[in-house]
Amino acid sequence: MNRVSRRWFLTATAATTLGVTVVGCGSSGGSTPSSPTGNADFWTLQDPTNPVQKAAVDAFNSTGKGKVGMTVIATDGYKDKLRTAMGSSKMPGLFFNWGGGSLDDYVKAGKLVELDGMLAGRFLPSALAAGKVDDKLVGIPCRGTQPVFLFFNKKVFADAGIEPPATYAELLNLVKLFKGKGITPFALAGNASSSWTELMWVEYLVDRLAGPVLFDRIQNGDWSQWGDPAVLKAAEMIKELVDSGAFGKNFGSVNYGAGGTSTLLNKGKAAMVLMGSWEYAVQQGEAPDFVKNDLGYVPFPSVEGGKGDPKNVVGNPTNYISVTAAAPEDTAAEFLKTTYSDSYVQGLIEKGEVPVTTNAEQLLAKAPDPAYAKFQYDLVAKAPSFTQSWDQALGLTLGTPLLTEIQKLFNGQSSPEQFVGAVQAIKK
Repeated sequence: MNRVSRRWFLTATAATTLGVTVVGCGSSGGSTPSSPTGNADFWTLQDPTNPVQKAAVDAFNSTGKGKVGMTVIATDGYKDKLRTAMGSSKMPGLFFNWGGGSLDDYVKAGKLVELDGMLAGRFLPSALAAGKVDDKLVGIPCRGTQPVFLFFNKKVFADAGIEPPATYAELLNLVKLFKGKGITPFALAGNASSSWTELMWVEYLVDRLAGPVLFDRIQNGDWSQWGDPAVLKAAEMIKELVDSGAFGKNFGSVNYGAGGTSTLLNKGKAAMVLMGSWEYAVQQGEAPDFVKNDLGYVPFPSVEGGKGDPKNVVGNPTNYISVTAAAPEDTAAEFLKTTYSDSYVQGLIEKGEVPVTTNAEQLLAKAPDPAYAKFQYDLVAKAPSFTQSWDQALGLTLGTPLLTEIQKLFNGQSSPEQFVGAVQAIKK
């Protein structure tokens, strides 16, 4: 198959050059040629940051360097509409996405543009990783970061006279202590639709045991890596947590959020919860006084003897904007610069986001909760590796059955050995 290749150069200043190249394999007719009109369609997901995106679009359109039209699409239909459009002659020039596995098919079809140049100094390196496919950058960060870490109830810990865990051994000791006090150590949503919350535990344990290289190999196509001893060890650790009552007896019927895990935490019925950074907003909506006085947060503990750096994080590094071969060259390259402009970054911060641009740190003082924003930023900035949530990184075909097997492990329907075998069998 012919590789469609084209490089775009645009120099804004002597120090900033952004290059883009169409990447992927496909027939010579597999990519739509760039439009000569200078107009680009930008498809984005409906969410609270749309006003920030719209302001960036309006500001860009006023420069005379091209025109970008922004189309906002509801969450429920976004992925289907995008998939349909990308298979037609009317694909958008730029589109919002989740990076990782969600972009694989588009790269293989030769639909996307490689975004190279001097971007390393504009974004935190750990956040750029999930914007790459086959080591080619095809997604530029456009939202805040969403790392996963431990939230805890400060009052519950203060009453017990203890500190949150820094090591896994301390974590296990806290399980025993809180059980003895009649408090669920960790709130966990284990109902049928919440297996993604259980995934976070497996992700962190595998990372702490083996480091990020193990999942990197899996994501890059070596499915045999599920047979690595670290995967079985992590599964055994999950079984130990479940059997010891770390998540209580009824987590299989608990849902995520208000009325579920978040309420258990703010009411002091659970001491901790492992969750993404969005937990803060959920708590703010349900129990603002709890957030102000008693909501604490710390990184996931280290695991003694593990190869993984305890500074590594997992979660959603950020969301991305990708460029298709249908985009006008100069328009797309110029518009992407808005994603790291001070005005765009400040707009995200005012919405409660923590951007992954290198200029964000100096602007975080204006965040709704500067201390919380700084904690997240530092967590990601100092992380040697930021592993994207496995289900997102692997895509629906592989990620969905993986979540099913993880839930079986937590529910006791599979032993650790059976879990490893079942996951290996997903891709034969």
